[in-house]
Amino acid sequence: MAEGGPGRPGSVAGLAVFFGSAAVVSVVAAAAVAFPGGALEPMWRLNPRAREGFAAMGPWAVALLVAVGLACALAARGLWTGSPWGRRLAFGILAVNLVGDAANALILGDLRSAVGVPVVLLLSLPLLSKRGRKFFRNPS
Repeated sequence: MAEGGPGRPGSVAGLAVFFGSAAVVSVVAAAAVAFPGGALEPMWRLNPRAREGFAAMGPWAVALLVAVGLACALAARGLWTGSPWGRRLAFGILAVNLVGDAANALILGDLRSAVGVPVVLLLSLPLLSKRGRKFFRNPS
């Protein structure tokens, strides 16, 4: 396994980068919702349903996206430094995503959401591995 730094498993480093990227995407999405029709508007071509959903939420959408971005940024920092709270926060974020994807698939019949279930489980593996657990007990 490649190293992400001294003692940091590469898989944990990758997960930290993933959460950091998610933080950036969330904040960019918040800006796109806050300023509709602006320079970021073309991003909604990737998922027009998301734009409709956020528009229906009104200003709460911006608050939610900023909160998600902050949570992801904190998780990235905690994972990078090997902090036990970072591991717990990452698990919490992944668990919320897992419940949301499963509910969308089972209740709403959106089978595209079902893809998120195994993805979340795979993303959890670095946190559950023996090397990952050891890193969060004794980060360098």
